[in-house]
Amino acid sequence: MKTDLKKELGTYDARRGRFDILTVPPLRYLMIDGHGDPNTAERYRDAVQTIYPVAYAVKFLSKLTLDRDYTVMPLEALWWADDMDAFTTARDKSQWNWTVLNLVPEWITDDHVSESREAVQRKGAAPLLEALRVDTLDEGLCVQTLHVGSFDDEAPVLDALHHTFIPQSGLRMTGRHHEIYLSDARRTAPEKLRTILRQPVERVAAAG
Repeated sequence: MKTDLKKELGTYDARRGRFDILTVPPLRYLMIDGHGDPNTAERYRDAVQTIYPVAYAVKFLSKLTLDRDYTVMPLEALWWADDMDAFTTARDKSQWNWTVLNLVPEWITDDHVSESREAVQRKGAAPLLEALRVDTLDEGLCVQTLHVGSFDDEAPVLDALHHTFIPQSGLRMTGRHHEIYLSDARRTAPEKLRTILRQPVERVAAAG
């Protein structure tokens, strides 16, 4: 049987129009780091064109050698800037830092990723293989929601999340803004894009 990690984990379920508080367990991802506007930065394009071939190579290795098949997970990314208003009121994409992510199952080892990377390298189709790594992301307590619409329309949702819901819930932001792209932006109209917006948080100790 093919494993669907989205269904097994339960952290890929978000609802439009509301913020949900949840705990995300430590998870392992393929990762590539970069900086700049994702619409114009060549490195962002190259990161996506690298991480997908490796993700599929890992899947096929798992199926052939471990007899464990699974559905390749959607593209994800972490986003941050020195001034987080660059994502909301300022919306200055040139200031954005990012890490492109793709989740791998817990049974995939570093050796499996290395073997898959070598298989992709032999095909010569992935420009940032030297920058790819596999690492664990431990986000813990988070708030998330489902955004439906273009990426540029996220700003009001993020503003409400950062400046209203989180402080009013006795929380404060800790980790990096996380997006999970449930739609393929190459094949989906901007107004129909479905994106999970996630923010790691911690509880603020009560005064006194």
